[in-house]
Amino acid sequence: MESEPLRVPADYIPGYERARQVDPLLASVYVGHTLIGDPLADALVSVFALQRGGFQHLLARAMNGDKSAFQEGPKELSDFFASLEEKPAWATGFEPGIRAFHRNSDLILQGLVGGSLVEGFSTNIARSFVITGRLREQGVRRLRQNNRHVLEIFMPGGLERHGDGFKLSVRLRLVHAEVRRLLNGSPEDWDTAAWGTPLSAAHMGFAGAAFSARCLKHARSLGVRLNKEESESFMSVWRYALWLMGIPEAILPRNEDESLRLFRIGTICEPPPDFESIIMANALINAAPAVLGVESEDNKKALLKLAYSVSRALIGDELADKLKYPKRNNRMLLAGVRTQARVDRAMGLFIPGYARRRRLSNFGYLVSAAAYDEAGISYEMPDHLYAERSTRW
Repeated sequence: MESEPLRVPADYIPGYERARQVDPLLASVYVGHTLIGDPLADALVSVFALQRGGFQHLLARAMNGDKSAFQEGPKELSDFFASLEEKPAWATGFEPGIRAFHRNSDLILQGLVGGSLVEGFSTNIARSFVITGRLREQGVRRLRQNNRHVLEIFMPGGLERHGDGFKLSVRLRLVHAEVRRLLNGSPEDWDTAAWGTPLSAAHMGFAGAAFSARCLKHARSLGVRLNKEESESFMSVWRYALWLMGIPEAILPRNEDESLRLFRIGTICEPPPDFESIIMANALINAAPAVLGVESEDNKKALLKLAYSVSRALIGDELADKLKYPKRNNRMLLAGVRTQARVDRAMGLFIPGYARRRRLSNFGYLVSAAAYDEAGISYEMPDHLYAERSTRW
């Protein structure tokens, strides 16, 4: 029997044709996944759509391993968590990557925010954020939640079954499913024929490649040095976190090279940056002072100038110009950052306690930029498509 022709959303047709010339199989996998969501998570949030109060309580119990929650809840709850219980055989060896992350967390976070997140928003990923207003209305909290997630998956034991990295990864997966449900229920806002499924598996895979391999590339550009074992372990941490977030293994790369290739093919398949990408990239950079708690106007201006400069240096002038970044001459910027990183490493070797103090300072910076709620992890979900009309979550 002949296989069914691949359905391609209208916005992806030109890019798909170009990508096929580079890697026809991966291009087909990527575009095919623009039509796929997350069946298990989608089924669960659909069942609980009209039971919000009970859902949050039952979900919290299930997340904490309370078996009675599965007896009381619907089959979809048991099916969802059953899929997470058996850890993949490849999900091991996290320790070197965790140590490397905390040794270099300041530069890795700069690479993630100034490089990887911006590159993610240069695709159709930006559309769902602009439509819902997630970053516009509650931007600082959303970014702090993102930082908290990254911090927790790189904590020792964070990805164990009862670790906060595990819980936040699964929580984020369900938030994506709920936003997908809301967008699918609003055809006047979301054009499926042109854009595919909202928050599709393709976009989750692309974002995963950006957060892992592209983040490593940017961090190295800023002066981070990781050996082979540390690099592979860093990728393993992200691979397992992304698996928990529901990315199908067909579009979940096994290593750094595969991840970079997925990013490249995805970039070719994606339509050029539109106004949504411009809005999101610039909103991300402009949120930096608030996320870091900078209040002085002079300090805000200085931080924004530096953030734009670093981001432009990481993503390149071509993309920065498409995103309407301020013009900057960054010819020597990365060289200066790398020089400072070398100086820090040398001081760590020769000055007693310097490396430890620097790691503690980096950890404090991470915590200050992360979202922590006094009541613990919240399993509240957005209850309206538009952020300004949704309750806090």
